[in-house]
Amino acid sequence: QVQLVESGGGLVQPGGSLTLSCSASRSILSGDTMGWYRQVPGNQRELVATLTSGTTTYGDSVKGRFTISRGDARNTVNLQMNSLKPEDTAVYYCNLVVKISGVGYASWGRGTQVTVSS
Repeated sequence: QVQLVESGGGLVQPGGSLTLSCSASRSILSGDTMGWYRQVPGNQRELVATLTSGTTTYGDSVKGRFTISRGDARNTVNLQMNSLKPEDTAVYYCNLVVKISGVGYASWGRGTQVTVSS
């Protein structure tokens, strides 16, 4: 299983920006799907963004504000978050899905807290 470690979370004021990074224990391959999800206590984990072979998808609540991209290192993926709102407050989790013989195998990081508050 691939180990994932998130970093970059913290406290930011509404309207501010924050960049999250996810480091994997191996290089990210072209067929891998990297993603960011978030969760508020008592709620289900919510899709934020995914990246597969250059194709991105975003949750409706973050479209136009967040950008997922590969990092400079071959094993990293970043999430640039702009125009942050209090409702973006959550624990953000990095996710990797590897497909082997048509079966997807998922790995998760432990999460990083993002708090948007004045």
